[in-house]
Amino acid sequence: MFQGKTLLITGGTGSFGNAVLQKFINTDIKEIRVLSRDEKKQDDMRHKFQASMPNSAGKVKFFIGDVRDITSVKYAMHGVDYIFHAAALKQVPSCEFFPVEAVKTNVLGTDNVLSAAIEEEVKAIICLSTDKAAYPVNAMGISKALEERVAVAKARNVDSSKTKICCTRYGNVMCSRGSVIPLWIDQIKSGGPITITDPNMTRFIMSLEEAVDLVIFAYEYGVNGDILVQKAPACTIEVLAKAVVELFNPKTEIQVIGVRHGEKMYETLLTNEECANAVDLGDFYRVPCDNRDLNYDKYFRIGDVTRNPLSEFNSNNTELLSVEQVKEKLLKLQYIQEELNGIHHI
Repeated sequence: MFQGKTLLITGGTGSFGNAVLQKFINTDIKEIRVLSRDEKKQDDMRHKFQASMPNSAGKVKFFIGDVRDITSVKYAMHGVDYIFHAAALKQVPSCEFFPVEAVKTNVLGTDNVLSAAIEEEVKAIICLSTDKAAYPVNAMGISKALEERVAVAKARNVDSSKTKICCTRYGNVMCSRGSVIPLWIDQIKSGGPITITDPNMTRFIMSLEEAVDLVIFAYEYGVNGDILVQKAPACTIEVLAKAVVELFNPKTEIQVIGVRHGEKMYETLLTNEECANAVDLGDFYRVPCDNRDLNYDKYFRIGDVTRNPLSEFNSNNTELLSVEQVKEKLLKLQYIQEELNGIHHI
């Protein structure tokens, strides 16, 4: 479906953007555009792909801009067929202390991207969301929940034969920029203990490649207005920490420092309410768009008595991995392989 097409990645210099580029750069895609604010990250990315893939690097075009500025978004979007919308403020403590900034990027920025995409008649746009958007308890999760609502609302009013809008909601992506595993590796290499919040806290875990696969699944099988979720496994923070320690230095101490601002003990990928209408697609769930209109009066007379028997899908009731299973997943990651071999990261 991407043959000869142009793909735009907002926030494309992040971990997800790099994974998408790795996935697509050697295919028959025509062009990949990266829209982001940071010229240094763009320059690093440009040199990285020119050095590692000189025959394909010319497909990548870089655009300086910000999703908060619809003019820069429109400029990057002319002639685009598909969009990965990954631009976001996603650090829980940062968003907790600067919630309005999270709204500007995650909510208003998403509205800008979607409005420009509809105007340009982009074929499909997938918005990346997070498990923290389900039952949100922190500013980051609330802003991502609003991002989803903005996307679904736009989907209700768009001509789906011209533009399809979907959201993908996923759990923690292992070794993504700013996540806990790279922090622990740095702590181990500095000779100190590694710090964990609460040993019993559970988190979904998935690789960047699995996150990209979920988005591609959404392009292929998602229906306008869908929220799509992968049936990801999870583990406790203690299990994850032990797996990293055993790989890098088994003598490292694990120090408990307590829960940070706005953190949950477990994460939810599907709320109980969403489960009522969720569709089981094997390795994925889809939550269809609620296309009811604003004529609420009829719902006092006509209701729906059927309900999906599925209940809340969270990191406590999914498959919980052991230390050995987590180590096996970690060893498949390029980042972990390079860190074990002492390769420097840009």
